[in-house]
Parts: sequence; C-alpha cells; structure tokens
Amino acid sequence: MTSDRPDAGETSTGDLTPPASPEGGIGLVAIDLDGTLLNDSKKISTRTSGALKGLPERGVKVVIASARPPRSVRHIYHALQLDTWQINYNGALIWDEPGQQAVFHQPMDCALVRKAIDHARDLFPEVLVSCEIMDRWFTDRDDQAYRTETGRLFRPNLVAPLDDFCIEPVTKLLLLGPPETMETLKTLFRAAYPTLSVVHSDPELLQVMHHHASKAAALLRVADHYGVPMQRVMAIGDAANDVPMLHIAGVAVAMDNAHSAVKQIAHWVAPSNNDHGVHAALVKYGLC
Repeated sequence: MTSDRPDAGETSTGDLTPPASPEGGIGLVAIDLDGTLLNDSKKISTRTSGALKGLPERGVKVVIASARPPRSVRHIYHALQLDTWQINYNGALIWDEPGQQAVFHQPMDCALVRKAIDHARDLFPEVLVSCEIMDRWFTDRDDQAYRTETGRLFRPNLVAPLDDFCIEPVTKLLLLGPPETMETLKTLFRAAYPTLSVVHSDPELLQVMHHHASKAAALLRVADHYGVPMQRVMAIGDAANDVPMLHIAGVAVAMDNAHSAVKQIAHWVAPSNNDHGVHAALVKYGLC
C-alpha cells in the first residue's frame, strides 16, 4: 500500500488529505457495521444512509462486510435498499439476500469444533458456547450473562446438548465469558489450533472460524463477481478483523474510534462512528 497512510495511533480526522481516487473511480464500497457504519446506538445517521442509497445511481456497489450472521444484518440491508451480496461471519459466508441463499460457505469440521469446545470447557467450565451454522444459532446454555449484538436481537434456534447440534460443519464458533478468560483462550487456541482463525475484537467474546475465512478473502470474491478490480475498492472499518480487508483495498479508511492496527494501515482516518465517519469518507472521495 502507499506511504501516505497515517502512522499507528493517528487520530486526526479533518486535516488529512486522502490520496486521489483510483483511475476509473471507486466502484465498490465495503463497509463494516459495528463501530463503523453503526453509531454506538446501533443506528445509521440520516445523512450517511442517504449518501449510501445514492451510490448505485453512480454505478458504485455497496457491500456490507460484517461478523454478524445474515439475520442480524437484514434490517440494515433493507433500510439501505441494497441488492448486493453481503459478507457475513467475518468472511466465512457470502450471502445473497435477495435470493436467500449462500453463494460461498467456509465452515469448520464439526469434530475439530467439538474438540476446541471441550478444551475450553475443561479449563473454564462456565464459558458460554454458541455455534452458528449457516444462519442458525445453537447453544447448550441460554445464559444472558454475556451477549453479542445478535444475541440482543434474536433468540437461539435450539437450546440443547452439544451432541444434538455439533454434528455438522460449523460456520462460526463463539465463546463468551470474562475478559481474562477470553484472553487466555485466545492465546491457547491460536497456539493449539493452527487451522482455526481466532478473532478477539471484543473483550468478552472470541469468534472462531475456518483459518481460510476472512473479510479479505470474501471481498476478493465479491469484487470479482461484480467485475470491480481491487484498486477501485474502498474498504471502511474499525476493528482488528477489518485489517485484512483494508490491506487489499485500493482505498482503506479507518474510523477515528478504530483500533490502532486499523489506523496504521489506512490511507485516511475518518471521523468516528458517532460523527458520521462513513459519510465523511464518501465526501472525501467524491462519492456524494
């Protein structure tokens, strides 16, 4: 990537001059949700929503790239009047919302997932376990002590013993518990399970996917589907799981509230998710 990206920890939002738009202009904008498109109240500002709705008229594709499952993105997708593929589960699933079908799925072997769960529970019996299989949520404990954003919006499809559902490929494994427990398990899993991708973007949550799954790999597939070269792709994010996606994008934008690792590889640092940062990025790059 180019050398005009800010240093790690850069937080300036109004004075940085972003690089020029790529030749041919930006043809696809990939946007993370939580901490990026959504403010801390989990809403999209009116000005940002209006700008994104206008992009298709300019020939620009808008693609949601989220750790969330399809059901937890659906209300946002339809509010923005999108018709594009979306990236879910940090890239383990590419979902065609209009067709209500998966166009790409990279699940984990169920035996390996069960081994990892048992390993975690041997050390921390109270750790909460959820398995996402395609767009369904299975757990053996319906405990609200720790919840994801999806967990606040939906109830599990099935609450049952692990043996009842950990018998088919798993799209994403979620482990929830105290931050110190998650930190220990993150270190342990990354050393013990090299074929798993372990994302620790929230203190009380570990997200585990197939090691080939990432927002970057999924974005490459989506951009290719729409015939947009990567140099004409803008990616916007805030968390560590967004770093691979920003690395491969022709234009990489970090939010002001972003993790330092995200800012380090961004071309430009936009205002925060609470200050219409996505809208500011669209304005800076001439998209609205």
